[in-house]
Formats: sequence, structure tokens, C-alpha cells
Amino acid sequence: MTVTTTAPAPQRPVTRLKLANDVKRTDFVLVGAALLLSIIGAALIFSATRGKLIAADQDPRLFLDKQMINIVIGIILGWAVSSVGYRTLRASAWWVYGAALLLLLLVLTPAGTTLNGIQAWITLPAGFSLQPSELAKVAVILAVALVLTQLGPSGAADADVRPRLRYVLLALIIAGVPVLLIMMQPDLGTALVIVATVFGMLAVSGVSSYVLWGMVALAGLAAYGVVQLGMLDEYQIDRLLIFMDPEADPLGAGYNTRMARLAIAGGGVFGYGLFNGPTTQGGFVPYQQTDFIFSAAGEELGLIGAGVIILLVGVILWRGVRIALAAPDRYGRVMAAGVVIWLAVQSFENIGMNLGIMPVTGVPLPFVSYGGSSMFALWIGVGLLTSVHLRSVRQR
Repeated sequence: MTVTTTAPAPQRPVTRLKLANDVKRTDFVLVGAALLLSIIGAALIFSATRGKLIAADQDPRLFLDKQMINIVIGIILGWAVSSVGYRTLRASAWWVYGAALLLLLLVLTPAGTTLNGIQAWITLPAGFSLQPSELAKVAVILAVALVLTQLGPSGAADADVRPRLRYVLLALIIAGVPVLLIMMQPDLGTALVIVATVFGMLAVSGVSSYVLWGMVALAGLAAYGVVQLGMLDEYQIDRLLIFMDPEADPLGAGYNTRMARLAIAGGGVFGYGLFNGPTTQGGFVPYQQTDFIFSAAGEELGLIGAGVIILLVGVILWRGVRIALAAPDRYGRVMAAGVVIWLAVQSFENIGMNLGIMPVTGVPLPFVSYGGSSMFALWIGVGLLTSVHLRSVRQR
């Protein structure tokens, strides 16, 4: 009797099949909104810097080209994080956190570079620089989520219980160390973003409301003590005074916010058009490509264009909340919530200080402001959200 065998059909490599499935399952609304915001930001940066560079006899595309490189690198980092998976990153959270602390310490040495009174950067070749405090936001989110969810009463991972008080205190210490290092630069804005993010993560993890209100009271007392003891730099005090009285020093400490509000008001509903805003093209708003990029949007794109930016930020937050709610485990939920809170707080603060409803703290507008470190961290955040989304889809 003759036995015939059939050769098995060739199969595609598992990794290639997994990659194809992950691409199909990607939240394209989230990624698309982040990408569109990044592109709009690059256009606004080009508009806000072109005139100054031409006047200085430099390449008018200098900031644009750098930002496009930042966007590409950021997307690659986000894709790498989503491919690795947040559960793998959970196992490496302490390594990521430790690396962030080392970079923050390095900034405070002679290797750090001071700009606008803040020693927050490490100079890199080819005119680039690294701001470790931006990457520290991601590290803190990973480490705090690990403490609040991995350690239950019996040490069980993702135990479905409220974090015990000692783990809440541990989470505060984990966040407090980088916050203190960032305050030493000094960078109050970034420190406040991290504090608000961790507070939100504590609430999402199920910490008692009594503990949360106690933290609010302690934070208020600490803020009062900082002011009374004179621990704030003079420029930080000036920013608070200008926030309380915008017309106190219109040509000095209040000049930035005054010109930003004038630019936004002058744009009207439809704006002057890209490259045509008189305040933007005249270079009357300092730091317009970074902290005050929203003023360029308001003047040149008008209420409609600025509204589109706010809408896209809202879309990212909406998708992030949905991903957090659908997370397959508590770590994914708390971590994803941390990313969403970080983006929400930073967006509100930046847009608010451009409109004069928040004090100036120097935080960038997510995906829109110029800056490589910020762009890298933000796309890593998108990668973390995408990773949680992919894991939840696979388990359905």
C-alpha cells in the first residue's frame, strides 16, 4: 500500500502575522488625531519662526526641519513601545525610572545646559538637545502604576483592592524624588504636571477620598509655605502676580501673555491665514514656537483653527479614556489613565496661559509646540495607549 503525504502549506512567520493583525486593530482615530496635531504644529512653528530666521540670515526651514525629524523619531518610539507591550514595560518600570533619575541628576551637573533661567537640557550633537524632565513624566507613570496595582495585601499582582496606605506613600515618594530634582532646575510647570498626574492616578486606583482630600490640604499648606519662605524664584513670583493682575506690568513680566491675548483676539473667526498674522510675523510674542504656539494658531487660523486644535486634543483624550476603561487589567487601566491625565492637564495649562486664565508655567502644548523631548514623550504615551488597546482587543 502506498502512503502519500502532503507537504504542509507554507505559513507566514508568526511575527509578520502578529504585526499585520496589530496594524488592523490599531486605534486609528487616536493615532490620526495625534499625527494631525503634530503636522498642524509643524506648520505653525514654521510660520512663527520663518521671519526671525530670514532676518538673521539663517535657513527659514531650520525649526521646521528639526520638528519634522522629531515627529518621525517620536512615531518610531511610539510604534516600538506599542510593539513591545505595556506588560513588558511594566517588568522594566524600575529600570526606566532609574534611568530617568540619572538623567535628571546629570542635568544638574556641569553637563546640563541653562536656557531662559532653567537648567533643564543636555546638549546633543547636530544642534539637538534632550530635556529629561519630559521623559520623566513617562517613567513616573510606569512606576506609580506598578506600585498602585501590583502590590495588594498579599503582594498579588493586579489585586482588585484599594492600595494600602503604605503603597500610596511609596507612590508619592516615587513621584516626589523626580519632582524635587525638577524643582531644582527650577521648572515649576513640569513639576505641577507630574503632581497632578499622580494625584489623578491615585484617584483612579481607588484610593480613599479621605486620603485624596488630605493630600489636597497638605498641598495647599505646602504651597503657602513655599511662598511665605521665599522659595520661589523672582520670575515665578512675577508670573503669579501678573496672573492675578494682568495689567500690572504690561511691558515687563506681563508682556508675553498680553501679546498672546492680542494675537488671539486679532485673529477673529477665520484668522489672517498662515504666514500672514501681523503679531506672529512681526515676532512680537516671545517663545511663540514653544510655550505660546497657541497664540499663533489663534491669530493665523482664527477661532475655527484654534477650535480644531482643541477638538483634536479632545479626541485624543476621549480615545484614551475609552482605552483605559476597556483595559484588560488594573495596571493597564491606571497607566492609561495616567497618560490621559498628563495630556489633559498639560493641554489645559498651556491653552489657559495663552488665554490668560492660567498662570504662565512654561509647559508645551502637546504635539503642537516645538521640542524633541516633548514630542518623544508624547508619542511614547500614544504607544502606551495603543499597547493597552491592542491587548484588550486580543482578549475579546
